[in-house]
Amino acid sequence: MAGISLKNISKVYSDGTVAVNDLNLEIENKEFIILVGPSGCGKSTTLRMIAGLEDVTDGELKIGERVVNNIAPKDRNIAMVFQSYALYPHMSVYKNMAFGLELRKVPKDEIERRVTEAARILDIEHLLKRKPKALSGGQRQRVALGRAMVRSPDVFLLDEPLSNLDAKLRTAMRAEITKLHRRLETTFVYVTHDQTEAMTMADRIVVMKDGIVQQVDTPQNLYKSPVNKFVAGFIGSPAMNFVNCTNETVKGKAQLVLADTVIPVENSKLNSKLVSLGEMPLTMGIRPEDLTIDSNYLKNNPDSCITAKVEVAEPMGSETYLYADYFSSKLVSRVYNEDKINVGEEIKLAVKNEKIHLFDRNTGLNILTL
Repeated sequence: MAGISLKNISKVYSDGTVAVNDLNLEIENKEFIILVGPSGCGKSTTLRMIAGLEDVTDGELKIGERVVNNIAPKDRNIAMVFQSYALYPHMSVYKNMAFGLELRKVPKDEIERRVTEAARILDIEHLLKRKPKALSGGQRQRVALGRAMVRSPDVFLLDEPLSNLDAKLRTAMRAEITKLHRRLETTFVYVTHDQTEAMTMADRIVVMKDGIVQQVDTPQNLYKSPVNKFVAGFIGSPAMNFVNCTNETVKGKAQLVLADTVIPVENSKLNSKLVSLGEMPLTMGIRPEDLTIDSNYLKNNPDSCITAKVEVAEPMGSETYLYADYFSSKLVSRVYNEDKINVGEEIKLAVKNEKIHLFDRNTGLNILTL
């Protein structure tokens, strides 16, 4: 068991491309941490540096108490699970899981014990004699996990392990990997571009962009208190809505000036901050579930309403996503009532005042961090 420490880690390729820039991250022993971000943000490069598959250009990388910058991958006591499974097609499931142990000259009875135990935990005992071509995608992923488990590593590294599976199987495997982490009590470092995976599985999430860590926090804190507009827009599905506005102060009370309306700021923290900052260009952020057509809320909060034109109504079973246009700002509202909404109709949307996020339009920073 081991934690991981990355201090001032950078990766610069020979052509000058900066893949990771001055990354600092402390991963606790037994923690399940997930690196997320768009393609090219540096998350997989970071994972590969931990694995030893990429050299560290600058900084110090420790696994447990050892500095591993110059230690070969095979000597780091890590196990990696790849997107492509990387199973040997000519070997049985048993041989795939046992092969790494055989190379390390582990006694046969110990190999038998470890493979059998891993197969039991992963519910693949009945597949041990099959070859990979006879397995489904989910079964192959379980074999890949089993092959990693039998090595009893200090750290599991998982690089987009579910991206090749269909949606239903991905959901099931998310739960299986979470249960596996709890059972093994080992450090997991997981890379994905799917923020739903991150939100449902991680103890903490590392959000990256252009090789730079934007925020590290629990899923709940990332959702409720994003430090900047990028994190706010990346975490959450559907994504947060953004509307440009400015602020003004009238008799000590801040209010937001939108295209055709003025919304009072009820949140005391935001109000104090806006009063102290003075007038500035802002972006208002509001989650789809906090942009409502509820008649009671509309009636009781008439000053927080905007009028938008519905472009698409997307039924999702128990809820509907309304896609609307507000002076060229594209808004999504998650609604739960069963009133029929017609495309092209103008509707009133109430902004749940206490749920507003505000970002400096020039820097993208949450104004509460200024």
